[in-house]
Amino acid sequence: MELKEEDKLLKKRIKDLANRSFSQNIYTFTPFLGLGEMDVFYSCGKELSEFGITQKDYTVFGGRDGSDRCVVRFGNPETFGYEVDFPIVCINVKPLNEKFADSLSHRDFLGALMNLGIDRSTVGDIIASEKEAYVFCLDSIAEYICENLSFVRHTSVICKIVDDIKEIRQDPPATMNVQVASERIDAVLSKVLNISRGDCLDLFRAGKVFLNGRLCENNSKAVKGGDVVNARGYGKFVITGEMSLTRKGKLNLKILRYR
Repeated sequence: MELKEEDKLLKKRIKDLANRSFSQNIYTFTPFLGLGEMDVFYSCGKELSEFGITQKDYTVFGGRDGSDRCVVRFGNPETFGYEVDFPIVCINVKPLNEKFADSLSHRDFLGALMNLGIDRSTVGDIIASEKEAYVFCLDSIAEYICENLSFVRHTSVICKIVDDIKEIRQDPPATMNVQVASERIDAVLSKVLNISRGDCLDLFRAGKVFLNGRLCENNSKAVKGGDVVNARGYGKFVITGEMSLTRKGKLNLKILRYR
């Protein structure tokens, strides 16, 4: 598949950051990259190897384990002899008065942030519950968000930087048990999302399905325990290692689904 123009520019920027890091012995960082952008990054492996850069020479992190939106840090502590933290901050956004707060969604919090005029690449994952959210962002934009984000929809909010990530409260994933005819990713996706195989195929054609962070264009690819599947617009789910066959030959899967 031919890269879009914006993906070509991203690829060039990634290579420039990598080259600058290892030619000057300094750490360099990308902005937050979404799933599609991360797939562009992973496609740079051959070009990065030309600079002598291997997998041990970069780190991917989004502020917490399992982040969907991540920053790539170029630099190897063993080679450089020092380490620099990721420029990521977590902000808690909560109602000024919970009693009068609206029920808020991920889209509401994202929309309020974008209305501040900031770039999407400065914001990472948003962990939203009914009344509050935790927003990962670049440290360069954190103070601006805290000073200017005062409303989410009609709800007055206050923002505070979280000092300890352990403070973050997140709804646990929903546990699902599904039966599928095979380990094909489209069969599992169709069952988990409760959509037709035709609609499921449309997601693959639109480039909206990711397996373990990589774009998945093969709808017949087999999945296994531990695999993480993302479908844009539908959230993500994890296939646990618990698989078994029914007497009729169907495959039982235990799924952890995140919204």
